[in-house]
Amino acid sequence: MATIIDFNQIKVNNPRVEDFCIAGFVVRLVMNEETKVWNQLDQYKPFVIAHSPENKPLFTMSVVEKENWSKGENYVEEYRQKEQNMEIAAGYVDGYRCYMFVLDGYATCRVIANKDFSQVIVLLTNYELYGLNNAMMLTYAFATASRQTVLFHSSVTVLDDYAYMFLGKSGTGKSTHSQLWLKNFQGAHLLNDDNPVMRVEDGRGYVYGTPWSGKTPCYRNLRYPIGALVQLKQAPYNKITRLTPLKAYSYMLPSISGIRWDKTLSEGIHETENWIASNLPVFYLECLPDDDAARLSHSEIVVKEK
Repeated sequence: MATIIDFNQIKVNNPRVEDFCIAGFVVRLVMNEETKVWNQLDQYKPFVIAHSPENKPLFTMSVVEKENWSKGENYVEEYRQKEQNMEIAAGYVDGYRCYMFVLDGYATCRVIANKDFSQVIVLLTNYELYGLNNAMMLTYAFATASRQTVLFHSSVTVLDDYAYMFLGKSGTGKSTHSQLWLKNFQGAHLLNDDNPVMRVEDGRGYVYGTPWSGKTPCYRNLRYPIGALVQLKQAPYNKITRLTPLKAYSYMLPSISGIRWDKTLSEGIHETENWIASNLPVFYLECLPDDDAARLSHSEIVVKEK
């Protein structure tokens, strides 16, 4: 049995190729034309671009059939994270990065990537759409880690052409606070409700909509300058504080996707986090899920045009 994968000889039966532009980066998906998941990818439609050999993809993700999959030997697990009913396991196999997503005890997909994540192979097993989404999302986060780009766990509301990012652990009330903004401030709209992309471009911070928006179907291929980031915490009162860069860095850390145990990727994430903490306003909002909390945050964080 072969234990080393030749990424130049990846075999996809009856391949169909689609290119997507997500936050300015082209990603390529190669998958069997007859795979039913193609019919479930409505969330990716706003990001489709014409496939062309001239497109330079950030990564090419090839979804292979079981008979063309070689998991290799000598797997060494480096990282395992559990969150509610989901689990992520990551490590190395034969020198390649390897990660797996588990939902309700079932492996949804297995992924092997080359050194710079430019070539990725995926085996979908159970919950195929869930597995593909996670493979695409985290591969994107890994491949962009050294490019002043990070994938946030955040709900993002746009008002007067500025984006406001609400951060916090699951269940903190990010989506609720965004909805309160939509309710209270005319013209406010949602950009993304779970996994937007933030990029540093020409010395400014921008946030992009993505195909990954959690349980809220909000898949908008748009970009806005960031007005502020707000870390939320549930409390029996409403209070907002602007954070120092050092505190901002530590508060943001859990909201950014990445591989902390991989030195190269971790350093790239650190540089971007440091830039955000040093150059963008970051606030800490202790709040109730009420209109007063939305009005308080609005009064403190909204960009005042000169």
